[in-house]
Amino acid sequence: MPKSAVKRFGILTSGGDCPGLNAAIRGVAKAASGVFGMEIVGISNGYRGLIEGDGRELYSEDFSGILTRGGTILGSSREKPFKPDDDLLKDSDVGKDKPGLIKENFEKLRLDALVVLGGNGTNTTAHLLSREGLNVIGLPKTIDNDIWGTDVTFGFHSAVDIATESIDRLHSTAHSHNRVMVIELMGHKAGWLALYAGIAGGGDVILIPEIPYDAGAVARDIEKRRSEGKGFSIVVVAEGALSKEEAALPKKERKRLREKMPYPSIGYRVAAEIQSATGMETRVTVLGYLQRGGTPSPYDRVLATTFGTAAAELLARGRFGRMVAMKDACVSSVPLSEVAEKTKTIPLDHHMIDTARLVGTCFGDEA
Repeated sequence: MPKSAVKRFGILTSGGDCPGLNAAIRGVAKAASGVFGMEIVGISNGYRGLIEGDGRELYSEDFSGILTRGGTILGSSREKPFKPDDDLLKDSDVGKDKPGLIKENFEKLRLDALVVLGGNGTNTTAHLLSREGLNVIGLPKTIDNDIWGTDVTFGFHSAVDIATESIDRLHSTAHSHNRVMVIELMGHKAGWLALYAGIAGGGDVILIPEIPYDAGAVARDIEKRRSEGKGFSIVVVAEGALSKEEAALPKKERKRLREKMPYPSIGYRVAAEIQSATGMETRVTVLGYLQRGGTPSPYDRVLATTFGTAAAELLARGRFGRMVAMKDACVSSVPLSEVAEKTKTIPLDHHMIDTARLVGTCFGDEA
């Protein structure tokens, strides 16, 4: 058995669930225990479990048969131990030194290292824990694909598959009734999911946070389609899409404006703008949590397993303070310090934006 720098480590999943978490847990665990002989402690409910010392040893039967399962066998939470003003703060948390409790429980559980599976916030916390002296390794998971330092995150392709199938199904209704169908997808700060699913599903209009839209430009594109005999349109909207007017406002003022918006979400506003400008019957579908649940796609099972085994190798080699990443089709790792507090948005010169424009997709900017 190869020599390992780590004898015993903890593993947790934090933030929103997504397809591939269990596959990644399995990848880490099978490699760490089967190849390197490490002991594994599963931490329940993300960083909250580490604050409360809620962990138990995992054995082969715990991670057997979980490759295809959605969700996470460890549970999750949106606990942010370095943010006392967290919206999820409970009365029982007041006055707690959460980072201090984490360090105490790290010692009590006799851990040499910690593996965390999560998105931007999770890996930012991982970096802060590294600065506190803990040995931490991060894995990038999110359906938004917006983590800095990696070309792709596990969970993204599964969400693209789900969103694309939903767009496919909306096509038949849109065509049958000569309607404009607006589908709102997740993506608060970055539009990767809307862009990829929009292209895969043949969306006529794609609205993403990176390209502020003009409602008039969207309406003109839909009117042009109607004049060409295409009586229906599919509009794919990322939840973080914003108008050109909003983009020109300071962030706080933009937030206040959104709070006063007489619509439950941006998809409904876009639909109202289209119907008002064109007179065409317009309907909205907000896909919501359906994008995050269920069985991971084969691609994500492979990617999550690959990332998991790479994390086990980093543990064995004692390479801490890093996040596993995919760069130029090769598995590597990047310092958590480079990942922390950053968001990977879509560059405006990205080849997928060019691809969409070349097939006639409108981004609402009349480019």
